[in-house]
Amino acid sequence: MPENLLYAQSGGVTPVINATAAAIIETAREHGQRVGKVYAAAEGILGVLGERLIDTDSICADDLRRMANSPGGAFGSCRYKLPAPEDGQREYARLIDVFRAHDIGCFFYNGGNDSADTAAKIARYGREHDYPIRCIGVPKTIDNDLAVTDNSPGFGSVAKYVAISILEASLDVRSMSASSTKVFILEVMGRHAGWIAAAGGLARRRREDPPQVLLLPEIPFDAERFLAAVEQSVKSNGYCSVVVSEGLRRPDGGLVSEGSATDAFGHKQLGGVAPLVADLVQRKLGYKHHWAVSDYLQRSARHIASATDLEQARAVGRAAVELALAGESGVMPVIRRLSDQPYRWEVASAPLSEIANREKKMPRKFISEDGFGITEAARRYLAPLIRGEAFPDFRDDGLPDYLRPDFATIEPRLPGFEP
Repeated sequence: MPENLLYAQSGGVTPVINATAAAIIETAREHGQRVGKVYAAAEGILGVLGERLIDTDSICADDLRRMANSPGGAFGSCRYKLPAPEDGQREYARLIDVFRAHDIGCFFYNGGNDSADTAAKIARYGREHDYPIRCIGVPKTIDNDLAVTDNSPGFGSVAKYVAISILEASLDVRSMSASSTKVFILEVMGRHAGWIAAAGGLARRRREDPPQVLLLPEIPFDAERFLAAVEQSVKSNGYCSVVVSEGLRRPDGGLVSEGSATDAFGHKQLGGVAPLVADLVQRKLGYKHHWAVSDYLQRSARHIASATDLEQARAVGRAAVELALAGESGVMPVIRRLSDQPYRWEVASAPLSEIANREKKMPRKFISEDGFGITEAARRYLAPLIRGEAFPDFRDDGLPDYLRPDFATIEPRLPGFEP
C-alpha cells in the first residue's frame, strides 16, 4: 500500500507558511499512486500527540490556492519542546503509536531551528524502536536565522513589510517635523539576529534618507552614541527615524527589554524596547516622538508579500516531498544562492544536524562602521529577497480573499493522550 504523509506547522507563523503547506499537498497529489493520504496535524506536534489529524483530501484545489495566499497557520501551530528521547519516552512512544495507527511513512515538520531539532529526534527514536519514520524538516522563520540555508522562507515578506512601513511612516514624520514629531521608532522582531531590523535599511537610498538609525542585537547598545546620532539627524534632516530589534542588547550582553515569562523553549518573552528607547530620547533630548511595535503585523502581512519569498516557500515544499519519495530522512531542503546580479538560486538539501539549535546572525561586514546602518554587501544580499509583489485576490468588499480555516479532524483510533 502507498504510505501516508503527515505535515505539521511549528512555532511562529509567516506570511507564506501556508504556501509551503499547499505546495506539499499539491506535489503529493501529483505523484498519485506513489502516495497514500496526506494528513495535517492540528496545532503542530501537539496535534500529532493528541491524534488531531486533518485529511487534506477534504481541501479542494480552489481552497488550496486560497490557503496558499492566506496568512497565519492554516492548520494551527504551537510552541512545544519535546524532551530528549531518553527523558520523554512517553511522548515519543505516543508519536510512534500515532504514526503506526495511520500508516504514516514520512513526517514533515515546517519550522525553524528548534523544529529541526524535533524532527531529528523523532527520526532517531523511530530508527531505534523499529519504526523508521522518515522525517523532513521544512524551513520557515521570519528571523532569517536558520543555519546553512542562504535565507529562510518567510523572511523576505517580513523584510519587505518592514522596509515599506518605515519608509511610509518616515514620510509622515518628515512632513510634520517642523512643528511636531521629530523622532519615530519602529520596533521589529529578532531575538538574537538583526536581519529584520537590517531590512529596514533598504528604504535608505541616500545618506539623508530614513531610517537614519538601526539598532541591531549584534551591536551592543551605547546610549550616548545613539543619542548623538539622533540629535545629528534632527539637526541635519529635521527628524530621525529609528528601527530597533526587540533583541537589542546592553554592553554586558543582557537584553535591554525582556519580560519575566518564557516560552516552551526557554526563550524570554521580548517586546517593549521601543518605548524604553523613546523614553530615553524624551528625557535626554526633549524631542516629541512616536513609537510603534510591528509585532504580529509584520509576520501576517500577506497583502504585501514578496514574490521571491512566495516562490521560495513553494519550492521548499515541493522539494520536501521529492526528498521524502527519494527515501531521504533527517534532512531539510535549503536555499542556495548562485549569484546576486542577476539573482539566481536553487534548492539543495542539508542534514538537520547542521541546522538544529544553531543561529545565523548578521555578519559584521553587513553592518556599517558606526553600527547604525547596513553596508552595500548587506544591500546586495537583502534586496533580491523583497523583489516582486505577490498580491492575494481581493473580494468585492475590498478585503483580501483569505481562507478561514475550518477543517474537521478525523476520528481517532487511539485512546486519548495528555502531553
